[in-house]
Amino acid sequence: MLTLHHLNNSRSQRILWLLEELGVEYKIEFYQRDSQTNLAPDSLRAVHPLGRSPVLTTPHGPIAESGAIVEYLVRHHASESFAVPQDPEALQQYWFWLHFAEGSLMPPLVANLVLEKARQKGSKPFFIKPVTNKLIDGILNAYYGPNLAQSLRYVESYLSKNTWFAGNEPTGADVQMIFPLESLVASGRAKDFSAIQGYVKRVHAREAYKAALEKGGEYAYA
Repeated sequence: MLTLHHLNNSRSQRILWLLEELGVEYKIEFYQRDSQTNLAPDSLRAVHPLGRSPVLTTPHGPIAESGAIVEYLVRHHASESFAVPQDPEALQQYWFWLHFAEGSLMPPLVANLVLEKARQKGSKPFFIKPVTNKLIDGILNAYYGPNLAQSLRYVESYLSKNTWFAGNEPTGADVQMIFPLESLVASGRAKDFSAIQGYVKRVHAREAYKAALEKGGEYAYA
């Protein structure tokens, strides 16, 4: 029996979607973020030393990291749907987007969110705040902001010509890409990117995605 250790408002929601698409039998163990730190609870460390979600308990032991979990599930449980593409061009896109999601898109997205939260919290004493804000603006303008904008333009361009990320049907690449894109749409950062918005709507309209939402509970990005 597979068990998904599911944290609210986290990357584990996309693993729920994949599990539903594959139609495999699984259980869910629920965890809630700490109300003060917004981090995963310490109880997750009993499942995996990193104490982060998602973690999937399998007959071969626990496995962490979304990409690794996607590859495990696809290898062991995919048949016609959500299988690794056989077409060489689609396969190359599959590999790229599977790793682009966490390797290129998520780091600047998370950095932007963290730095914006730091700006909102302000500094003490109050006269330090202008200095802190200037520092944050410098970091965002010099690196994270342009990096994120470039990635979004590239994704938008690709989705304007393609329905899915790797071929004519959704794959594990789409499972990886949905979390950053739906979080961008939910936050309003993708308001000028119609193809990205349309893609997120397509995923959210799938019956398996709706079932995953119903089973997963609180989720801020759908």
